[in-house]
Amino acid sequence: MGFKINKILHASFLVEDTARSLEFYHDLLGLEIDTSRPDLGYPGAWLTIGDQQLHLIQLPSPDSKQRPEHGGHDRHVALQVGAVNELRKKIETVNIEFTTSKSRPNVMFIRDPDGNTLELIGD
Repeated sequence: MGFKINKILHASFLVEDTARSLEFYHDLLGLEIDTSRPDLGYPGAWLTIGDQQLHLIQLPSPDSKQRPEHGGHDRHVALQVGAVNELRKKIETVNIEFTTSKSRPNVMFIRDPDGNTLELIGD
């Protein structure tokens, strides 16, 4: 094979309300907003995670609202987190439900307001 895929550049989540999603991703989780996002004809936001991005796309979702109870059994994006226990305390103070990994310590799964799953892995 003459080519090689080197890394993920961004992941995208469908969201119902960009402002509500930014309260979760920017205000709670601290992801920085990339203001270079052009007008794509629909609301959304680009968020910076290291040298990658998470794109929030405000468009109708074809997905069912029924999701598996444990986020590890669903589609998800895994993020490495420094001081994951501090983030866990913050998440607990705002009453966001989470599940933990059954195979690894310092790993938890949370869902955003639209049911998208994040796997948060302590470094």
